[in-house]
Parts: sequence; structure tokens; C-alpha cells
Amino acid sequence: MFGEKAIELIKEVYRNKDNLTPYNNDLVEQVSKEIKTLVEENQADAQTLDRELGGGLSTIRIRHTAIQRNMRCLIAYHYNRIRCLRQMRWEFGSVLPPDIKSNLSSSEAVWLNKYSTSLAKYMRTIGDEGMNLGVDLKPPKSLYIQVNCLVDYGKYQLKDGSIILLQKDSLHYLPRSDCEELIRLKIFEHVA
Repeated sequence: MFGEKAIELIKEVYRNKDNLTPYNNDLVEQVSKEIKTLVEENQADAQTLDRELGGGLSTIRIRHTAIQRNMRCLIAYHYNRIRCLRQMRWEFGSVLPPDIKSNLSSSEAVWLNKYSTSLAKYMRTIGDEGMNLGVDLKPPKSLYIQVNCLVDYGKYQLKDGSIILLQKDSLHYLPRSDCEELIRLKIFEHVA
């Protein structure tokens, strides 16, 4: 039946809305082959119709509808994967975890690389020194936060020039902007 493979792609996207499953190259190729076959059959029937001016028009219309449906399903599959990739880029930064990266097709990896490059180029143009837009995905509630130091780090210079000693299990009340990088590096832990 026309469109069964394309519907399988859509079901896969629906089941895994926020997860990036391995790229289903086999199913995408099967849908593409079905589209190609339907187009070729329509062209052959259209040429026959021109010669005979007889029946067969309904078959052409059915195939054409199946082609359009398959193409919409392929577009929806790829769009949802790109949407998920874009969300993960903001969530994880420019380097995706290896288990997610292994699920990408080669064209998706190229797209992600170009997206990250464009985003980094744009962030460098903001302000005098650039701005990392991936830092505060949710607006902060306060400018200062309390953090617990998880490792013996030693001396650390804050942006205002003051130096603090970071020892394991020490608590600090610091500007959020000074702590964000250290929280990501698992040196600090945000204390609620």
C-alpha cells in the first residue's frame, strides 16, 4: 500500500519527540524509492493517456496524492530531527554527547556544524566582547548565588579582580556570572 513506510517514519518521530534516535537511512531510502517509482509510473501513464485519450486518469491522481503524502512525511521527519538537534545544541552546547552524535546522519552533522558556527559568529558580534547566549536559558532570579565547592581548586580570580580560595566543601556567595562556568565544569554545585 502506498505511504506505509512514510507513516512508519512519522510514527518514529512521534514516539521519540524529544529524543534523537539513530537516523533511519533504510526507511528514508525506501520512501524515496517509492516516490521515484510512483513518479515514473505516473509519467508512463500520462504519456499513454496523451496517446489514447482514454482512462487511467484516476490511477495517476492516486499515485500523485501518494507522492505528495510521502514527500510531506519525509519533510516532517527531517524537520523534527533538525528541531530536536537545534534544541540539543542550546542544551548541551557546541559539543554533543557521543551517544547522541552517533545517531546523526552525515548531512545532519554538517547542518549542526554550520548552525554552531553561525551561532558562535553571531554571539561574537554582540557587545564589545561578545556574549554567550547559551549561559542563561532561563532568566536568573538573583544576581548572586550560593555555591558549594566540590574540589580543592586553589585560588580563583573573580571578574571584579578579587581573589578567593576554593577548597572542597567550602560555601561561597558569589555573582552568578562568575560561577556559571565553574558549575558547568563540576567544580561548583549550586546550593538552593
